[in-house]
Amino acid sequence: MADHFATVDDYISSCPDDVQVILEQLRRTIRKAVPGVDETISYQMPTFTLNGRKVVHLAAWKHHIGIYPAPAPSADAAFERELAPYRAAEGTLRFPLQQPMPYDLIERLVVLLAEQRSAVHHRPGRPADRRTSPARSARGGIPGHR
Repeated sequence: MADHFATVDDYISSCPDDVQVILEQLRRTIRKAVPGVDETISYQMPTFTLNGRKVVHLAAWKHHIGIYPAPAPSADAAFERELAPYRAAEGTLRFPLQQPMPYDLIERLVVLLAEQRSAVHHRPGRPADRRTSPARSARGGIPGHR
C-alpha cells in the first residue's frame, strides 16, 4: 500500500482486488447504517464521521479487516457476545478475510457507535467535547487535550 492516502478511494484502490470488493461493501454498509456520514482519511485509514465526530475507522491488513471503534461502544451482553470472536483489543475488532464478512453485525455496530457519539454530543447540560469538562478546566486542564 502507498504511504499516504488523500481519499478513501485512494486507500481502497491500493488494496488487492478481492479486498477492494470487501471495503466497498463495508463502505456501503456504513453509509446505509448512518445516513449523512462523511468519509475522510485519519491515521491513514478510511474514517467515517458524523457531524464532525469520528464514528469508525477501517483498515485492510494481510489477513483481516480491522475496525476501530474508539472508544469501544457500550453494548448489551448479547451484542458483546456477538462481537467477542472478533475482539483483538479494546477498541479493535478483526474480521478475518478467509471468513464471510458479517456485514449485518458491522451495520448494527456502526449504528450503535453513531448513536453513542450523537448522545454524548447532544446530551443537554454536557459539554460538546466530552474530554473537556468544567471541572477539568477549573483544575487547569488543557481544553481538548487528551
